[in-house]
Amino acid sequence: MALQYARSIVFVVQMYAAMAVLAIVFLPWALFSARGARMACKLYCRWVVWSAGWMVGLHSEVRGEVPTGEVLIAAKHQSFFDIIVIFDAVPAAKFIMKRELLYAPIFGQYAYRIGCVPVDRGKRGKAIAKMLHDVARGRAQAGQLVIYPQGTRVAPGVEAAYKTGSHVLYEQLGQTCIPAATNVGIFWPRHGLLRRPGKAVVEFLPPIAPGLDRRAFLAELTRLIETRSDALMAEAGFARPPQP
Repeated sequence: MALQYARSIVFVVQMYAAMAVLAIVFLPWALFSARGARMACKLYCRWVVWSAGWMVGLHSEVRGEVPTGEVLIAAKHQSFFDIIVIFDAVPAAKFIMKRELLYAPIFGQYAYRIGCVPVDRGKRGKAIAKMLHDVARGRAQAGQLVIYPQGTRVAPGVEAAYKTGSHVLYEQLGQTCIPAATNVGIFWPRHGLLRRPGKAVVEFLPPIAPGLDRRAFLAELTRLIETRSDALMAEAGFARPPQP
């Protein structure tokens, strides 16, 4: 375990060093071109996926049919690594993200340039209205809009309700919703430096067609994502603790 922890520290340090180097190298292009910013982010994600494999033994796999058209992706969110894997897999992902991330050095500026939509989660009504306004403005851009319907990272085995914001987007956009399940939190936790070896999986699930009401949509989304995420975690050796 001590050796794995040491390898994890080296991996994390080089991961953030690579972010800084790529951000500086691509800055002239990214300032004037969203394509340049996206290419820098794609290259970074591929580097993290590759280096995680040989440095800490954490390999990744994408299952299911990868969405390529204009769709809404509603994904399970367990750690930073599921963002990396989804962005690497999907042609032109743009994320709904909390506004505070705009002020994160490097990350915030590049996220904004590739079309991510910042929202203020502390003001729910205004956040949803602003989210819809920004999404509507960006609909001319080809891409897949990614939302985390539980609103935050949720550790494996922890239950958290699926919020209405995902249905508001689903209804307003009138697009097919692609759920995505994952088990990455077993290997790359929300907090801490330890990265465990294994196979982190993101799986795109059967689509949910437009037209469902709020209750039916959230029930189906929850069922699909939670059932499959539990199966992926069990496949990796994790057992959900019994709920009281």
